[in-house]
Amino acid sequence: MKKGTAAVGFILGLLLFLSGDPICHGALQVGFYRGKCGFADVEAIVGGVVSAQFFTDPSLLASLIRLHFHDCFVNGCDGSILLDGPDSEKTASPNQSVRGYEIIDQAKDAVEKICPGVVSCADLIAIAARDAVFLSGGGIYRVQTGRRDGLVSSADIANVTLPGPSITVPQAIAAFADKGLTAVDMVLLLGAHSVGVAHCSFLSERIHNFKGSDQFTVNTLRSRCPINAIENTVNLDQNPFSPLVLDNSYYQNILLRRGVLQIDQELGMNRFTRPIIANLANSVDFPARFGAAMVRLGAVGVLTGTQGEIRSSCRVVNKAVNKDKSG
Repeated sequence: MKKGTAAVGFILGLLLFLSGDPICHGALQVGFYRGKCGFADVEAIVGGVVSAQFFTDPSLLASLIRLHFHDCFVNGCDGSILLDGPDSEKTASPNQSVRGYEIIDQAKDAVEKICPGVVSCADLIAIAARDAVFLSGGGIYRVQTGRRDGLVSSADIANVTLPGPSITVPQAIAAFADKGLTAVDMVLLLGAHSVGVAHCSFLSERIHNFKGSDQFTVNTLRSRCPINAIENTVNLDQNPFSPLVLDNSYYQNILLRRGVLQIDQELGMNRFTRPIIANLANSVDFPARFGAAMVRLGAVGVLTGTQGEIRSSCRVVNKAVNKDKSG
């Protein structure tokens, strides 16, 4: 048996175990789809799609985690970021570098073939993000499902209020509090910066503001992001041995004054968040704590019950799909 095939088999088996007995948490629950698709296991199907992508392009795992965050932080975790349109959410400036849409499309196609009209696109994002965390070495957690899909997606600046890389710590704490998340949740979720990259276009202010950074970081950013090289990228984790591993090295780098984004470095300088950073930098339970924070993120502003809809295609609302079929 090929190594990749064996690994996928192990992952699917683990996901099958995790999606077992239903556990309720408010409007969402673990194992929501159990029994709703016959003998098929929805989470294992999604896990197979994500795992296949992992062996092709491991960098997409960070993209799936980011996709989940960007969806939840605007109108809640309702899959609105997936909708196409000239003025849809995904066209807003903060979302133009978001990736992973095609993986959700593949997952939707896979579940629709076996279980049409049952699994929401919002849940597919949450399940795929959980699988990405696991495949990135960040541990495993039981994902809650039962979300329904939103009907509205707007790129309006008043709607897409995502915290930017140059936001201050007090502003970031306030932004997360507005979503019902604590400062500790914020610091934990920003630990996702231990994987993935930042485009130089997001670092223009940082290049000229190295407050709190060591010379190594200054030299790295300046060499990777010369003038007009906005499409270049920099690893968010400056640990050369684990740029694709979701671990607590993000916090260790901050204490070494090697935070890439300004908000990252300021977390280590702020009197309120620095103790949290120091605790996580030396912790052995980061995976469990990160997973718990992801569960809390996944419960932000969800639609359940009869709210919203279950889209047939993640890129358009059902009304548009039905209109196209009848036309």
